[in-house]
Amino acid sequence: MSSTTNTEPLGAVRERVLATLRQEIIAGGLRPGDRLVERELADRFGVSRVPVREAIRALVAEGFVHFETPRRTVVRRLTPNDVRELFELREALEVCAAGLAAARATPEDLAEVERLLDLAATATAAGDAEAITDINSRLHDSIVAMARNSLLVEALEPVAGRLRWMTRRNEEWPQLLVEHRELYEAIASGDPDRARAHALAHVRTNYESTVRQLFGDAGEPVQRPQPRA
Repeated sequence: MSSTTNTEPLGAVRERVLATLRQEIIAGGLRPGDRLVERELADRFGVSRVPVREAIRALVAEGFVHFETPRRTVVRRLTPNDVRELFELREALEVCAAGLAAARATPEDLAEVERLLDLAATATAAGDAEAITDINSRLHDSIVAMARNSLLVEALEPVAGRLRWMTRRNEEWPQLLVEHRELYEAIASGDPDRARAHALAHVRTNYESTVRQLFGDAGEPVQRPQPRA
């Protein structure tokens, strides 16, 4: 066991283990069906089994892993219904957020989204999947923050990790960049209806792409509306 655990608070150890495992699942280092074994993870992180057990329970609560049996914990295999339900929630909340952002965004807010778009363009040109996923998540977080509605932020927080896990499978990066620029322009126009229309089209396009990447033709994509010009 690492000597650092003698002084590191138990809660901090748990959060470190949890954050690492969550990111490995999102990035694909831990794949659906992979088993999480307390003893092996405790040895790997140089900690006791207690924070590992607590981190695994947190991952269960977040929807990343589940107990196949009382003694066997594995990374969840996503189903078409899992994806549909999460994107329905995302559609309801992010479309609302985009409309509010168009009405409430400050010049500083818009400058931050422009900066993220520039970073996304660089990462897309380099084909850097991890950077693209991180930047795109921050971009969506920025749009939700621009809505100036704390309840929207709280409603999305419990599923943010799972949404990132799913959308990480969408590797149509140049198209994502185009859609994000169009969404930004709609919000910057100050027209809530236009912003909501672009947000709705973006979420539904992303849903279709995610279903294709995960299930091929097994999922039934929703019909996409056309955003207003």
